[in-house]
Amino acid sequence: MRITGLRATPVAVPFREDELWAYGGRRGLVSVLLEMTTDEGLAGLGEAPAYPSTDIVLSVLRSVEPLVLGEDPFAIERLMKRIHLVGTWHHVKATSPAIAAIEMACWDIVGKASGQPLVNLLGGRIRDRVEFFYYVSQKPPQDVAADGRRGAEQGFRTFYLKVGADDLRDDIERVAALRDGTGAGAHIRVDANEAWSSAAAIRAVTELDRYQLELIEQPVSGRNLAEMAYVRGRLPVPLLANEASWTRYDQLEVIRHGAADVLSLDNQMDGGLLNLKRGAGICEVAGLPVLKHSLGELGVGVYAAVHVMASTPNFTYANQSYASLLADDVLEGGPPSYRDGTLAVPERPGLGVDLDAERVERYSELYRREGEHFGFHDSAAIKATPLLPKR
Repeated sequence: MRITGLRATPVAVPFREDELWAYGGRRGLVSVLLEMTTDEGLAGLGEAPAYPSTDIVLSVLRSVEPLVLGEDPFAIERLMKRIHLVGTWHHVKATSPAIAAIEMACWDIVGKASGQPLVNLLGGRIRDRVEFFYYVSQKPPQDVAADGRRGAEQGFRTFYLKVGADDLRDDIERVAALRDGTGAGAHIRVDANEAWSSAAAIRAVTELDRYQLELIEQPVSGRNLAEMAYVRGRLPVPLLANEASWTRYDQLEVIRHGAADVLSLDNQMDGGLLNLKRGAGICEVAGLPVLKHSLGELGVGVYAAVHVMASTPNFTYANQSYASLLADDVLEGGPPSYRDGTLAVPERPGLGVDLDAERVERYSELYRREGEHFGFHDSAAIKATPLLPKR
């Protein structure tokens, strides 16, 4: 079997309401859907979130196409080595999601050709369902509380909220409102996105801990692991590494420095599903749990990662998802069906999902008409010059 073609389709899928955080807002997700064809009639699906931009993802796909066409989709290790070494992508610290989409499509073909769901080819099921969190956007406290109640009513157990406001009192009010909305039994995870200095992080998390936080995500810079280790040793809440943990090479350094209690992993940033499993294995050897980060995937990317998480023991925390924000998806049958904040592992061969042609056409047309408006668009934030860390 040989790969005969790559077809990339950018799509823009709207949110129910804008995603808001410290540096702006956006109205939906842009992703690039990849369809890989073969000379035996089998086709594979992949997905690349438009990170850092749609143009860059499409350019990477064009640049590696000569290295992919004519290759055996079963020879995934060989193909990835060709892309990284012959294509010189080994110099890129965080591999483009475009390359991860190619690897994902190969796995889909391998599963279909074998008649097996991908989870069976990655070690088999540890769990039948994979848990995700409920993302609460930055809003006035009363709206945060309402979102928390809505997520709890839908059965989600873990809630995620951005912090790192210019005034700590704003963070305290929003976290308090979220706790009020979710009730006492829910997990609350907050993410500072490297906003704080060491002293500010210790002070802020100590204040916020009264609301029984599950994790504090990347409170300080991920580029200074000694500082992270210092802060970790002084926090009352477990520290989750994110910006410090983009690739398996970064994860190894976080472990060496003792800089985190939990690590966030991302197959899009680390070049593929196999590397996602490798990174989790490195952390398991160190006795550390992991969870999956999201660059903003639609259903193809979400379900691809579900196969890895279901087959890997130390994915023991709720994983990132945009389920609470997305108004639709591109999958046949509609958006992924969450039950109590979890997704079932697909049982059909390969990734176990198909595209809905009508939805793909609708959202590809939306991208053509309005795609430039789907980026972070807050005019004040665009003109601002954020200064970090905050004291």
